[in-house]
Amino acid sequence: QVHLVESGGALVQPGGSLRLSCQLSGFSLNNSAVGWFRQVPENERKQGISCFTTSDGNTYYVDSVKGRFTLSRDNAKNTIYLEMSSLEPEDTAVYYCAASLSPPVYYTGLYYCRYGMSHWGKGTLVTVSS
Repeated sequence: QVHLVESGGALVQPGGSLRLSCQLSGFSLNNSAVGWFRQVPENERKQGISCFTTSDGNTYYVDSVKGRFTLSRDNAKNTIYLEMSSLEPEDTAVYYCAASLSPPVYYTGLYYCRYGMSHWGKGTLVTVSS
């Protein structure tokens, strides 16, 4: 059974940094798409901010986080991370990790960030405020 559990959400000041973790179980990172999405309270839609797929080995970032956020994977620990720096109040949201198994070769990170994934964690809250 696939499980995803996020951790690391916190209150942080503008300009600060934070690292989110997502522990994965029930599948291997070696043949999967994984990503981070976020949802602000007043918006029902989850925004894909960074997605990676083993299909092409590339990581997609939405423009608003490029240069500030980094998605990384630790296959040995079956864990993915989201390193966030230069945080802004607009980054305040619930952050979700997500995964899809055995991604087709023609699916890119952009595709998954735009259309979502099959399995989701319950989310962790990041609040950026002074």
